[in-house]
Amino acid sequence: MADEVVLLDFWPSPFGMRLRIALAEKGIEYEYKEEDLSNKSPLLLQMNPVHKKIPVLIHNGKPVSESLIALQYIDEVWNDKAPLLPSDSYLRAQARFWADFVDKKIFEFGRALWATKGEEHNAAKKEFLDYIGVLQRELGDKPFFGGDTLGFVDVTLISHYNWFLVYEKFGNFSVEAEHPEFIAWVKRCMEKESVSKSLPEQEKVYDYAMFLKKKFGIE
Repeated sequence: MADEVVLLDFWPSPFGMRLRIALAEKGIEYEYKEEDLSNKSPLLLQMNPVHKKIPVLIHNGKPVSESLIALQYIDEVWNDKAPLLPSDSYLRAQARFWADFVDKKIFEFGRALWATKGEEHNAAKKEFLDYIGVLQRELGDKPFFGGDTLGFVDVTLISHYNWFLVYEKFGNFSVEAEHPEFIAWVKRCMEKESVSKSLPEQEKVYDYAMFLKKKFGIE
């Protein structure tokens, strides 16, 4: 019997995007179900009753929530091709560390760039660019964080890239000007069809961010 895979997601979510990239990398067919987060479906509430958030990966009727956990699940279940996590235990632990770093630093300070103002906004700009620098140094001379191939950290991080136009416009900076090697890594990732076809246009995400600012009265 063929696997039945369903992804409950919302199009601009970097957390859902990483699962789309991983599924594409592994050639897994799945049903995509777009969620209206202002009117969550009964299926989402049933499948993720604790957090009631997307993304949720449903594999043969069983849900897996939280994107980094679901990403590891995809890698473990479909382990016959395009492995994302290294086989070495220490390197696996390091990959998990940097993936966690991405979500705690890049996402949080990136969000602050468009959702705050004043001193908090200025601090977020400095922190965001500093953390991009930290990641650039960790990448070093490797083509990808995973080495020669796209890996767990690459998938985790590149899924945030579709929001970079938002961050740059509201932060009044250019990541490429500040950290060119980082953008060189982005371009290598975007050469992969699994990535380029999974990420929405940055202009569309920017329009969505503007909608959110208006909706929540963020000036």
